[in-house]
Amino acid sequence: MSELSVYTETGSLADGRQVLYFNTAPGAGRASFADKRDLGERAEAGQLRYDVLRDEWIAVSAGRNARPQLPVACPLCPSEGHELTEIPAPDYEVAVFENRFPSFGGTLPEGDAAEAESGMEISVPATGRCEVVCFSSQHDASFVDLPPERVELVVRTLAARTADLSARGDVAQVFCFENRGVEIGVTLHHPHGQIYGYPYVTPQTRRHLEAAVRHREATGRNLFGDILAAEQAGPRVVAANELWTAFVPYAARWPFEVHLYPNERFADLAELPEEYVTAFAPLYLEVLQRFDSAFNTDAFDAGPMPYMAGWHQAPVNEHRDLAWLRLELVSTRRAAGKVKFLASSESIMGGFVNDLGPEKAAQILKGAL
Repeated sequence: MSELSVYTETGSLADGRQVLYFNTAPGAGRASFADKRDLGERAEAGQLRYDVLRDEWIAVSAGRNARPQLPVACPLCPSEGHELTEIPAPDYEVAVFENRFPSFGGTLPEGDAAEAESGMEISVPATGRCEVVCFSSQHDASFVDLPPERVELVVRTLAARTADLSARGDVAQVFCFENRGVEIGVTLHHPHGQIYGYPYVTPQTRRHLEAAVRHREATGRNLFGDILAAEQAGPRVVAANELWTAFVPYAARWPFEVHLYPNERFADLAELPEEYVTAFAPLYLEVLQRFDSAFNTDAFDAGPMPYMAGWHQAPVNEHRDLAWLRLELVSTRRAAGKVKFLASSESIMGGFVNDLGPEKAAQILKGAL
């Protein structure tokens, strides 16, 4: 199969934000369409506050509270006639733009990092970047409906954005993710994901890498590679091909949780070879189909599975020789018509309880198609 060609066009929105179009053919001309809206001042990103008890940074962005909640007119559809949206072009394949209501994206003042410190209160500007990734111009589609060629374009888009954001200087980690379903808290149904260019390394990634460091010191081996090998030999693999393995992990937290590992180690999406992108597309679509079919029978239609999907990537400047690129896909649905809520044990203490069981979830997914 020939390598996918990707052509990028860059335009701007009415408030100065950037919009990028990722095309499979040259000369599309989508960036030539101007944003005719009057958006006023660009929204501020807010600040980062340091939690001295948890040793974590928290983004405080009050402006995000004004973001749209399931609006009548979709802001992610192409602009058409008097319906002007975040995408000025009348059509697109994959489009990326700076989030209008960002958690990150502030700028540092001239000179030093301008850290504000007063006793227990430490804050810095919320630098970094937040982007929205539109997977298709078709409003009623979902990621699972995309053809494999479009999935390849999406992954190549995420890889290009990972490389660009990693080179900015104010991004410590790039996180590409998608949320689907009102049970997850989605505010726009149009098929889309997001990219966070965090100005810090996230707590979850720090814990994973600290465990990997301890494992390497004790065994001389890569922890993620050992996890993959153990799962490949076990009963919880739900889909696989020659380059990828999808499995329910032994200690899954969520009712449905699948990790997709490339069978070789890569630090991030920017390192992923073309053949791995090509092999990933049909396998991921199969896993999503299994999710959607898990509770759908001739007698009962549970509807599409709500889910969260996110790429674990190496930090920009830490442990790139140790981290292992992988996709995590989880759902809060534990049965037909039933959702797992994160109550006190999970939300306050971080003590997860799995109501379904990893082996049972794997069995359901394996029989779903």
